[in-house]
Amino acid sequence: MAKRVFEIAKELGIKSKAIVDKCRAEGIPEEIIKNHMSTVSAGLEATVHDWFRAGDAGGTAVETAEKVDIDSVRVKTARRTRQQHVSDGEPEGAQHPESESFEIPGKPADAPEAAPEPETPAPLPGPAPVSVSAFPAATVSPRPEAAPAPSEVVHPPAAATVAEPVRGAPPPPPPPPPTEVARPAAIRPEPARSARQSTAAPAPMNVPTRPQVIKPAGPQLEKREAVRLSGPKVVRVEAPEPTETTRPRRGPAAPRGPGGGGAFAPAMVPEDDRGRSPRRGPGGAGSGGGPGGGAGAGKRRGPTGRHRGESEAGAGTWSEQDLAEREIRLQRAGGYLRQRRQQLRRQENERPASAAAGGGKVAIAAPFTIKDLSAATGVKGADIVKKLFLQGVIATINSGIDAEKAQEIMIDFDIELEVTEAKTAEQKVSEAFKDRERVDERPRGPVVTILGHVDHGKTSLLDKIRNANVAAGEAGGITQATSAFRVPLRIGDEDKHIVFIDTPGHEAFTSMRARGANVTDMVVLVVAADDGVMPQTIESINHAKAAHVPIIVALNKIDKPEATDGNIQRILGQLAEHGLNPTEWGGQTEVVRTSATKGVGIQDLLDMLDLQAQMLELRSDFDGPARGTVIEAKPEEGRGAVANLLIQEGKLKVGDFIVAGRAFGRVRDITDDRGNRLREAVPPMPVQISGIDELPDAGDKFYIADTLKKAEQAAAQRRDKERHEQLAQPKVTLDSLFNQMAESGIKEIKVVLKADVQGSVDVIKHEIEKIATNEVKARVLHAAVGGITESDVILAEASKAIIVGFNVIPSGKARKQAEEKGVEIRSYRVIYNITDDLRRAAEGLLAPEVREEVIGHAEVRQVFRVTKVGAVAGCYITNGVVERDALIRVTRNDIVIEHDRKLEQLKRFKDDAKEVRAGMECGMKIAGYDDIKEGDILECYKNVEVKRTL
Repeated sequence: MAKRVFEIAKELGIKSKAIVDKCRAEGIPEEIIKNHMSTVSAGLEATVHDWFRAGDAGGTAVETAEKVDIDSVRVKTARRTRQQHVSDGEPEGAQHPESESFEIPGKPADAPEAAPEPETPAPLPGPAPVSVSAFPAATVSPRPEAAPAPSEVVHPPAAATVAEPVRGAPPPPPPPPPTEVARPAAIRPEPARSARQSTAAPAPMNVPTRPQVIKPAGPQLEKREAVRLSGPKVVRVEAPEPTETTRPRRGPAAPRGPGGGGAFAPAMVPEDDRGRSPRRGPGGAGSGGGPGGGAGAGKRRGPTGRHRGESEAGAGTWSEQDLAEREIRLQRAGGYLRQRRQQLRRQENERPASAAAGGGKVAIAAPFTIKDLSAATGVKGADIVKKLFLQGVIATINSGIDAEKAQEIMIDFDIELEVTEAKTAEQKVSEAFKDRERVDERPRGPVVTILGHVDHGKTSLLDKIRNANVAAGEAGGITQATSAFRVPLRIGDEDKHIVFIDTPGHEAFTSMRARGANVTDMVVLVVAADDGVMPQTIESINHAKAAHVPIIVALNKIDKPEATDGNIQRILGQLAEHGLNPTEWGGQTEVVRTSATKGVGIQDLLDMLDLQAQMLELRSDFDGPARGTVIEAKPEEGRGAVANLLIQEGKLKVGDFIVAGRAFGRVRDITDDRGNRLREAVPPMPVQISGIDELPDAGDKFYIADTLKKAEQAAAQRRDKERHEQLAQPKVTLDSLFNQMAESGIKEIKVVLKADVQGSVDVIKHEIEKIATNEVKARVLHAAVGGITESDVILAEASKAIIVGFNVIPSGKARKQAEEKGVEIRSYRVIYNITDDLRRAAEGLLAPEVREEVIGHAEVRQVFRVTKVGAVAGCYITNGVVERDALIRVTRNDIVIEHDRKLEQLKRFKDDAKEVRAGMECGMKIAGYDDIKEGDILECYKNVEVKRTL
């Protein structure tokens, strides 16, 4: 425990001011040692002892200032004289403080008193004093002020005083009992020994000759060898470590007696400590009761065996080791665990699990699991799982839960759950791009998306603008993927660039058309003059309106004979019905008549696009980090995952750190739409890059990050979010379990799908899963981008699936393995062929429909009872034909009596017959049925199976 300066000075017998001055001379900061009340660390205490030790032997402390003269700073002891006599009738131990006188050599009487030392608690009564009545009484003469000697000469017949050894020095040999200790002036005398006199007695004869002068025996006998340590010249001073004072134990409180307790009765402390703790507050020692103020009966005994209040100041405290051992003993005692459990139950009943569990509003970021919901609301996870189970949802503590279900459950606990979307690293990067400073803002060319119905000439129109022939190379003559082109044009006297995005027109490519409308500046709606507005035309109009972009109508195929003026006016009326009022009708929608095959109206369309772009005042930042949209993604041999991007802001350079949805990486190379390699690209260029680790989804935004670590964090959060969303979907519920049991009879067509680009994978998967009825359905087990590999064959063989490849073929090993395993692989170039074949396969799995086909009727005119044969009906065929293997239905008075009966015998006269036609008579024996009567009508029919379709 850290000591104070005055305590160290008392141990060394020197002045406190000397220690303070020495510390300041050695360069110790004044903030550490201010005065005699400052605390001193253990290291500095040892250093001070070395500085003020008598002699140089054993010193290890480094001393830079001038050495201190110990004799000049040592505290001078004051001798006291007592002129007291003890009478025979006076009780032993009576005090006479007025008879004491203290004299300090060299100090005038009127000198100011020294600073009082801190008052220590009065010591408790010690053992009874030794009786000295056997010795004769003697008087002690006062010491002269001028006498420099520290002690007196003592004569054998008289009782002499014994000098008490100075603290810090070795004690002298014990003197005989008659002597009295000469105390230093700085130490308060104990009350029990304040003034005692003993009766004089003759000295025993065997007392050895005493020394004339009593003084300290000298320095300590054990001297440490002087060790010189090398090191810094300045002593390192550390601040004392803060230590908590151990509070004394609290005993049971006893009633206070009339006397009001002893002088040292501790203050009462409220008993509010329910548990056991290594550190205690002050105990409730009982107060004394008698007039004398003695210790009360309620005091408990401490570790040393004496009553609290009777020991010294530190004797009543418990050490950490004592408290730890006591805690272990209490824990091993019987009934501890039971009491502990009861205490915990009481605490749970007294207060809710958390502030939110008592009701209120709680916010949580989605997606989340039941464990996350429990931590946020304070509701036990077991209670949430129980609520879900009662609602028919089987879940565990780590299962995901959707926001609506969580809000519904929290209502039962009076908690208003607010589900928020946590900001991902991708969103933070996006917000940083919105707030970034534009460096080089300039006008840019427009991005134009071509939309329209299938086979209305979108790609042919774009080919005419580009002077290319893309449509001729497409399978089936239709576009099946989104593509972007940058076309240089000369409009007037200026060279400009327009970016065209070509989209598919079939109904299966709705998502592609929506993505194309969201990244564009304007839309060219292609409508065939011979066909008019079709369903995908209306859908394209809705996509453009949702994206809030202007629409320019290209009335294509104007050169066809069907494009009459009346038909054109009809088409304009259809456009006006859907909110596109032509300018020639007084509206705001420009309609340009074009012909992709003959090049009619192409320049007019380009001029209109340029005019619209000037009105929009399109501008972009041509410097700084790039930002844009992923148009398509696919793997390429030798390059890995590649992505087609449309740059919308900033400059994309080789070596930039990119994040696009779940994919991230470093841009390895950049190529334009014609395959030319670039070092950098600016808006609004469509480019293709490589260097990413995964294929992003079409339509994802891409950003350039400062470091690869930021890009990786954004991609990792996207992947974790997708995983959590997948886990949040309930796996098995009671309802779904019954549905699965009901669906166990449903036949499935299992498909492993591989395609060339990510956009096609999404579209084909969606189209395949649309093939479903109550009896059969198509299910995609695995869908990915790339060629057909051996792992795909293994998966298809294990799950009895077929492999469908779109614009991809199997590798040699995969083809050989498929032949060995009997796995069917089908490759397609047109998406419609995939859906048609799967639809026919699904129809083949459908159970045929059974229909009844009535082929004839017969009237029973007479019944013959034949022994050992039964009843034979003599019938007349009224219409149709009766066949031997057909089924018979018996009706009587237009009520069906029997059905699904088979003919056992059919005879014409005595010969067996296969069939009997209308107008003829025959005999029929119905198998297992003899209750036939005259007048019954026998209906002959067959069950015919009819193939069903989807």
